[in-house]
Amino acid sequence: MQNVNTAQNETNLSIEKIIDLIRNFRNDLVKDLLKADSFEKYFTENLNKELSPVKKQFIRKELKELLILPVDLVHYAKLITHLRAINSASITDENKKFFYDEVETIFKKYDF
Repeated sequence: MQNVNTAQNETNLSIEKIIDLIRNFRNDLVKDLLKADSFEKYFTENLNKELSPVKKQFIRKELKELLILPVDLVHYAKLITHLRAINSASITDENKKFFYDEVETIFKKYDF
């Protein structure tokens, strides 16, 4: 019985590590975007729109809020499953799409 509990704890710990990895990667991306209005450049280059000062303030506020929010397990479920299946904690360029998709949901709110 103890072996079963140990195995379950290792599995939970593994998932916790993956979630921590995702949270840290997401937060690093957000922090980079918050530096010197990087999000404005990203917004302009990817959505081909200029931001008003008011929109910049709202986006900055939402990005800061994202830093303290827990990881959206539904959004990242596929990535969590993939990382667990390959038993790897490395984020590839292909996986980065999940992070940019989450940030872009904020940007798209202000893309009138």
